[in-house]
Amino acid sequence: MQLPVVYQKAKEKVFKIWTTLQPLLTVHVGLAPSAKAIIILEQCGKNKGYQEMDACGFHPEGGCCMLDGPEKIESTINMKTLWKSISVEGIDIIFSRDAGRYICDYTYYTSLYYGNGRAAFIHVPLLSTSVTADLLGKALQTIILAMLKQCGEEKK
Repeated sequence: MQLPVVYQKAKEKVFKIWTTLQPLLTVHVGLAPSAKAIIILEQCGKNKGYQEMDACGFHPEGGCCMLDGPEKIESTINMKTLWKSISVEGIDIIFSRDAGRYICDYTYYTSLYYGNGRAAFIHVPLLSTSVTADLLGKALQTIILAMLKQCGEEKK
């Protein structure tokens, strides 16, 4: 599902994902145009600091995702473990604790909030001659399968 670059609409769609589909895990993928051949595994979402205007010229009330929400929410997926255990030829993978303060981080925090931490966020680079759709698809498949394996291990 593609989310709009609009805070409120993205929040509504994320809420709908969690209430109607009730997934085990929701994996969000966002574009990091400045990253060249790098996939970034984001560990947590932050609640405050959203001052940049969205595509409709708005930003969240008080610059935060959830007025009653905690300062940050950690994913139940251990991104650091994934980062250390996964390698994909032709693309670097890095670990991050800061997804930025725009739609990506806002969406991630909202999903972590509604999903009780059962969300993940992956920043990907633009497609290029070195990062093809095929390479990026295979990398995402490898990462998401490892995430699902972590989910399965949690249930044991």
